[in-house]
Amino acid sequence: MSFTKKRIRNELSPTQYLSLVLLIIIIMGTFLLNTPIATVSNESIGGINALFTATSAVYITGLTIFDTATTFSLFGQAVILFLIQIGSLGILTMSTMIFLMLGRRISLKERLIMQQSLNQFSLGGIVGLTRNIFIVTLAIEALGGLLLSLKFVPQFGWAKGIYYSIFHSVSAFCNAGFDLMGDFSSFSAYTGDLYINLVIIGLVLVGSLGFTVILEIRKYPYLFIYSFSRVQ
Repeated sequence: MSFTKKRIRNELSPTQYLSLVLLIIIIMGTFLLNTPIATVSNESIGGINALFTATSAVYITGLTIFDTATTFSLFGQAVILFLIQIGSLGILTMSTMIFLMLGRRISLKERLIMQQSLNQFSLGGIVGLTRNIFIVTLAIEALGGLLLSLKFVPQFGWAKGIYYSIFHSVSAFCNAGFDLMGDFSSFSAYTGDLYINLVIIGLVLVGSLGFTVILEIRKYPYLFIYSFSRVQ
């Protein structure tokens, strides 16, 4: 198996390898979402429906054919959340962090694939960039979850409130469009709620900037302030 994986990795170009990995992730997500345990009714939603949902989550399109809150069980929602996070961060970013934590050396071929995945022109510092993307993403999502929990915990209780806060923070930052509010109403219940609106808008805005821009702003915040003032 190890030999086969190395052979495939060596024979495929970085673009082909990335496409293959994403296809495998979508197939795995489709299989998991198609299991009875993934739904509240304990019935399969059907292969094509599971494929649509998995693909939408990985490519963070925001398109849904089922209400996430009322159709999917906690397991199904967790699968969707994982696919959203994979789609936003990229499987290679998460794999690289695991390899680094295990002390595994990142090969030149893997660096080339990472370069292709992150749309970088140079290999220099690509591993460090990947590490920073992972850390910054988790930090922003954690901050968003904390801010949302100030509203959701009093409303839904500790367990559900924290879970809702994490799910919607990740979904908003990744621009995924999935929510757990029920009946496709999304956040219509919070119309006029300035706090929730500002937190969600902030997460969507920061997430839409892209990792490279976020890291540059973190590194040179005064340039961002200056550029913004010039636009105004």
